[in-house]
Amino acid sequence: MPVCPQCLAAVPDGVRVCPTCRALQPPPGTPRTLGAGVTLDRGYGRLVVDSRLGEGGMGIVFRGWLFHAPGGPRGAEPPELMALKVLRPQLYGNDEVRGLFVNEAEALKRLSHPNVVRFFDLFESDHQLVLAMEYVDGDTLEAVIARNVARARLAGAGALPGLPFRRAWYYFQQLLGALASIHALGILHRDIKPSNVLIRRDGIVKLTDFGIARLAVTGTTGMFAPGTGAYMAPEQVLAHPLDGRSDLYGAAIVLYEMLAGRTPFSVEDRSEFTIRQDQVLTPPPPIRTWLAQAPPVLDALFARALAKDPSQRFANALEMGEAFRHALGIPESLEWRALGDLARDAAPVARPDAEQARVQRVATLRQLVVSRVRTARMNAF
Repeated sequence: MPVCPQCLAAVPDGVRVCPTCRALQPPPGTPRTLGAGVTLDRGYGRLVVDSRLGEGGMGIVFRGWLFHAPGGPRGAEPPELMALKVLRPQLYGNDEVRGLFVNEAEALKRLSHPNVVRFFDLFESDHQLVLAMEYVDGDTLEAVIARNVARARLAGAGALPGLPFRRAWYYFQQLLGALASIHALGILHRDIKPSNVLIRRDGIVKLTDFGIARLAVTGTTGMFAPGTGAYMAPEQVLAHPLDGRSDLYGAAIVLYEMLAGRTPFSVEDRSEFTIRQDQVLTPPPPIRTWLAQAPPVLDALFARALAKDPSQRFANALEMGEAFRHALGIPESLEWRALGDLARDAAPVARPDAEQARVQRVATLRQLVVSRVRTARMNAF
């Protein structure tokens, strides 16, 4: 049975008005989004659409199950959870939006990192464009921050306004590791924010939503460049050329929010345009304005990380991570060193014999990061 593109409720065939939300339905023959219970045969197995997980501007994300084809190379394996991102049906014919959707798949295809969601498949089925990727059982960093902020308000004066320093670093180092590797491959994410950082139940961070990754913004207009104002670098707001330092600006705001419980430029009761203006014109307030327990050196580090001029910021993710790690008094760990090694080994090499050794080394580093991060989580919280 088709579903309503507005509220995703089931709509009987031939009904022109949704019985749930009263939205007018597309004419017959117009592509509709997938719904729960739909089965997609992919040859290597069957993808069965389950419940809806969420939605964004371009697509709706469902949970799905991959049942491996009997007799295939993975036929004896149990069903596997997937996340299925489906392009909104009303955007199916929009070439620009389709390009962004395919762009996300292409970016994920190139990545093999423990802190980036894995790509599985991109395909069309009955006029539906579907991206199948790793299912992350957990929560967004946005939700984690919100819970800690609520706890701090209940605790009253003297409580940390956000996450404890070590826990913030625990998430931040994994985000920086992901950025170091995608930048080594020449990929920019361009939308670093807590809602695009997923926290798996075992503590592994997963960077997701590469929808505007590598998007050339030279054709956009000033304050309407793609991105999220509260986390956008000034050059991105102004549609100037971008590099990895633009992503690092967003990552620094994510750390600021984890520690202070708020972004440098408040989003409450303010327009997106005004927030973007602040990113370009207003110096960010020192973090000790909100976090009295912060060491003074953090003010200087955030001033550098959030400099309006990219040349005044940290050159790369690993350099920025080292500076904040020292400032927070956190010892170097095996997982942090492994994340740096992963970034250095991210790009393929020309010689087949050397490439095989690189792939094996990357697989070992991936396992080390996952194992060490899980251990750190058990010991820390």
